[in-house]
Amino acid sequence: MALPDKQGHFGEFGGRYVPETLMTLLIDLEKQFNALRRNKAFRDEFAFYLKEYAGRPTNLYLAERLSRHLRTLKVYLKREDLLHTGAHKINNTLGQILVARRMGKTRIIAETGAGQHGVAAATAAALFGLECVIYMGAEDIRRQSLNVFRMKLLGAKVIPVTSGSQTLKDAMNEAIRDWVTHVRETFYIIGSVAGPHPYPLMVREFQAVIGVEARKQFLAKERKLPDHLVACVGGGSNAMGLFHAFYKDKGVGMIGVEAAGKGLNTHEHSATLSKGPVGVMHGSKSNLLQDKDGQVQVAHSVAAGLDYPGVGPEHAYYQKTGRAQYVAVDDKAAIRGFKMLSRLEGIIPALETAHVLAYLETLARKSKKGTTVIVNLSGRGDKDVNQIQQLI
Repeated sequence: MALPDKQGHFGEFGGRYVPETLMTLLIDLEKQFNALRRNKAFRDEFAFYLKEYAGRPTNLYLAERLSRHLRTLKVYLKREDLLHTGAHKINNTLGQILVARRMGKTRIIAETGAGQHGVAAATAAALFGLECVIYMGAEDIRRQSLNVFRMKLLGAKVIPVTSGSQTLKDAMNEAIRDWVTHVRETFYIIGSVAGPHPYPLMVREFQAVIGVEARKQFLAKERKLPDHLVACVGGGSNAMGLFHAFYKDKGVGMIGVEAAGKGLNTHEHSATLSKGPVGVMHGSKSNLLQDKDGQVQVAHSVAAGLDYPGVGPEHAYYQKTGRAQYVAVDDKAAIRGFKMLSRLEGIIPALETAHVLAYLETLARKSKKGTTVIVNLSGRGDKDVNQIQQLI
């Protein structure tokens, strides 16, 4: 079965639940994207910017001191933190902005939580001389002030969102309202494998370079495939970027790590796949944190990039079919993972990825010696240093 199918569904998940105003635009975008992904000139142009501007391929680094600390695991880090702008987000924004230019759009909008997608969108817009507007929750602006400054330096207008929990969900709501109002000239760069079809497909395809590179690099180093892939999951773009190239390799385990926040027995977490029933939000059907009346529940995580009550529909499909496993790590453990990688490898990770690093301690306890793991180090932690300083 093709994933997604022609209607944009991953099994029962995905689809296109949007106002009539956007339906024609999304159908046109789907046609344009499907034509461009098969167009050699477009693929060559995308590959050029990934290599010459973003800095691909990224290294697959054997973390020897971390591996010795964990005893049973041999850990490789896919160093997406080394990319221009400091995270995997630049892969997708470069791809989408090339689509936007081919469609004749002159204005870019985006939403952001941790700010890395906002910085990447502002960067790509500056590169091609396009107007750029970024929606960001007021709470996330407080937590990620350095990234807000970076976006403004790059020429973007950052609009604070003060509704709801003032985080990523609310920023996405406002970005969709803007899109509906200015649909003719505006291209909405969604940062995760979420939203209405064709966005989950499009973002996955632009991020798939992570797994394609990692698979080739690991085979060259180890002459076999890894036992596990591990990546953090908010909306899920970095995880899907790593997982997709290994989808048919049934012997490779896939583990997505969600944010348990202050605990799964509280309402202050972002563990959508662990605790959320199926619902519709932001134009797509997937697992969704909801209260007893079906209203969207406020999410919480110490990592702004994981602070989202939904998840990409392909992850929901992977979980339901058993192809991937999803676990949750709380705030305190994530901070422990943040310090662990900093001190053992001299690499300060993003708080989002720190959840994965903390989970490695659990995985190590139930693994036999020599188990191989690829961790997608999705971003660097410069943006989180001020926040961590207040927490430890």
